[in-house]
Amino acid sequence: MKYSMNLLLWGNQIDESLFPTLELIKEIGFDGVEVPIFNTNPEHWFKFRQKLDNLGLACETDTICGPSEHLISADPAMRRHTIDHLKRALDCSLVLGASRLMGPYHSALGVFTGKPATEEEWQWGIEGIREVADYAESLDISLGLEYLNRFELYLTSCGDEIIRFVDDVNHPNCKIMFDTFHANIEEKNIGDTIRKAGDRISFIQLSENDRSTPGKGNVDWEGVFQSIRDIQYDGWISIEAFSPKLPVANIWRKMFDSEEQLMRDGLAFIKSNLG
Repeated sequence: MKYSMNLLLWGNQIDESLFPTLELIKEIGFDGVEVPIFNTNPEHWFKFRQKLDNLGLACETDTICGPSEHLISADPAMRRHTIDHLKRALDCSLVLGASRLMGPYHSALGVFTGKPATEEEWQWGIEGIREVADYAESLDISLGLEYLNRFELYLTSCGDEIIRFVDDVNHPNCKIMFDTFHANIEEKNIGDTIRKAGDRISFIQLSENDRSTPGKGNVDWEGVFQSIRDIQYDGWISIEAFSPKLPVANIWRKMFDSEEQLMRDGLAFIKSNLG
């Protein structure tokens, strides 16, 4: 098992100002970091890659799509723009040395129609992700698609839907990234959902129900850890936690003593259950 820390804990400004944070992440004992790609200029990431290499930290990447990048828009120009945007995020992932680009980018965050996804929207998503997966394959990178809860996405908002979506894409470079935060909202049983997804899962984010320190909330951790063992998963396990430093998360109260405390306690909790 390899252990990672998502840099969104420190907000969405990912640049050289985080170099001391990377040093702390390494000192605490993480094997790598999740780097959010908001800046899609590859040149932005060369110094960041150098710092990661100097520290011996591995890297996987995440990205999202907002209202200006909507892969299931009825506008063909918007769909083309979104595909191009995701290809640029893959170019940045290549600079960073990532083998996965993950996130809920099969549709736009916070964009709703007030109706369920139509079959046409579903097919637009499949076609777009298939093209992005082809490009990812040429770079030796895989996609890790994530479902979010019903308040953030409508194309896929539960395990069954992301499983069907990835199966319909039917591409060797398109897998699932699983996040316990959203599963804790949407699933009857998180462990059963992990077991159903099985080897489609290529990355796991362990997030507490309130996005604070894993192990300090009400997620069914015993069931989560057992299901991870059941599917014989031996890949990346990452902590994703948020704070007021990430305004879009709308967390305005103190959730933990410090980022360092969250990382130390969270990693110790996970290792004590997964080894």
